[in-house]
Amino acid sequence: MADLKMPELNNVMIAGNLTKDPIFRETSNNTPVVNFHIAANRRYKDSSNQWQEDVCYVGVVAWNKLAESCKNRLAKGSAVLVDGELQSRTFKTDDDKNRTIVEIKAKRIQFLNKNGKTSSTETSNEDQSKDTDTNISDNSFDKFLSDEESDLINDDKN
Repeated sequence: MADLKMPELNNVMIAGNLTKDPIFRETSNNTPVVNFHIAANRRYKDSSNQWQEDVCYVGVVAWNKLAESCKNRLAKGSAVLVDGELQSRTFKTDDDKNRTIVEIKAKRIQFLNKNGKTSSTETSNEDQSKDTDTNISDNSFDKFLSDEESDLINDDKN
């Protein structure tokens, strides 16, 4: 029997809203990094044909220019579409136990709110209109959405 080679595929795409303000920092060699969590809702009909909603909380990490863009554009409640890959990391807690986290390492993030940050924090018109990277802020993700997903996003914008 021939050896089967599994394809190396690790790709995630998810849309949701930030649960808290993002945490921005720089590494010891001044590399920008931002961490945030999003809540992604899933609607489905249960066995009695009633609509139910389930929420999935997902951690996201972004690096370099993408982290800088997130710092300037995201706040609690911001809607985003994240394209990236799953990664896991293990660390020791204060009580010396190992803990493993699985999160999305973002490759691209589309900001779905039109006017920058959505929290009560005011941003200047310059910050709101500034597009720091066209790959980040354009509508390139729209081609990946189904008609139903596009309708849901457009309904939220109106």
